Amino acid sequence: MFRSPRLYLTKVFIQIFLRNRQYIFFSLLLPIVILGIVGLNDGESNPIEIGLVDNSSSVISESFKTKLSANHLFNIIESDEETLRKDLIKGDLMLILVIPEDMESHDQTTNIKLLVDKSQIQFIESIKPILNQSLLNIEREITKEDAMFDLTIEDVKSRSQNYLDFLLPGIMAFMLMNLSIAGSGFNVVEFRRKGILKRLFVTPIKPIDFVSAIVVARMIIVLGQLTAIFGFALLILDAHIIGSIMHLYLVIIIGILMFLTLGFSIGSLAKTQESVGILASIFIYPQLVMSGVFFPLETLPEYIQPIAKILPLTLVADAMRSIASDGLTLFQTYLDLVGIGIWLVIGTLVSTKLFVWKEVAG
Repeated sequence: MFRSPRLYLTKVFIQIFLRNRQYIFFSLLLPIVILGIVGLNDGESNPIEIGLVDNSSSVISESFKTKLSANHLFNIIESDEETLRKDLIKGDLMLILVIPEDMESHDQTTNIKLLVDKSQIQFIESIKPILNQSLLNIEREITKEDAMFDLTIEDVKSRSQNYLDFLLPGIMAFMLMNLSIAGSGFNVVEFRRKGILKRLFVTPIKPIDFVSAIVVARMIIVLGQLTAIFGFALLILDAHIIGSIMHLYLVIIIGILMFLTLGFSIGSLAKTQESVGILASIFIYPQLVMSGVFFPLETLPEYIQPIAKILPLTLVADAMRSIASDGLTLFQTYLDLVGIGIWLVIGTLVSTKLFVWKEVAG
């Protein structure tokens, strides 16, 4: 029926991949659960828990507390400083505002102390401008002074984007990497262990036919799984994609090719299933943390950002996010594509250099 060995092997590999229904189920379950939790939250954020200590109990401090409590961004919990410090240490509060005793007059500057947990310092820095602006608005309302300037923000992209829209391309990029590595590195070692490579080597089937069949079969499987996740996010969770879906899928295909070659490199280096698992973990999990899948790269320490920007997962996630969320075309992501191309060449060279077929056969 199949005159081409490549087509026959592709069919065989697809059948082998589809037999592992448990792996397929759980590989789909994880991203769907993560996206579902984020999507069903409906983009609503909880108010920031702020402790308040009023050492003044003056008319000014009472007015200050009233205005601050009216802000829907904050949930104000008033108590004594010792109690609130314990709540801050336990993680029940994000910060504590301490009003001094001298908050009694409009004519003097009052130094409001801010108590924070250093482990939350990055988050505190992100909300500090909001808090400062809120305090400034309260001051103007209390002193009855009009603001000289008023800032109006207009969304020129004319779209509604939430954390789900940010997360979706990153999750798809991570699944793309995970599934591709599993479909090349792990399978090569497994085929070697079972003697499949040895038997194939003595047949007329060429090594290029074997490799091409795995690549095509795995690409079909990965595209199918990503399409299922993509459809769930768009149809069920109402995620937003403003760029070209065709361009997005072109990035996905290029990314699959890159990660398959890198997976072949891992499979070439590893001799056992245990060692390929260790190498794959070393390759995958640092990228999960450093690639901006769950949060912007700007939140990483500055000395790590240059390294993070050239990681394979970062390049794929950034290209996908630029198209899906920012509406860029495929060609406008050329810097990411160049980086992906470099990793593709590296993966190809390493895998072809290290994978010695005759030694595997013997």
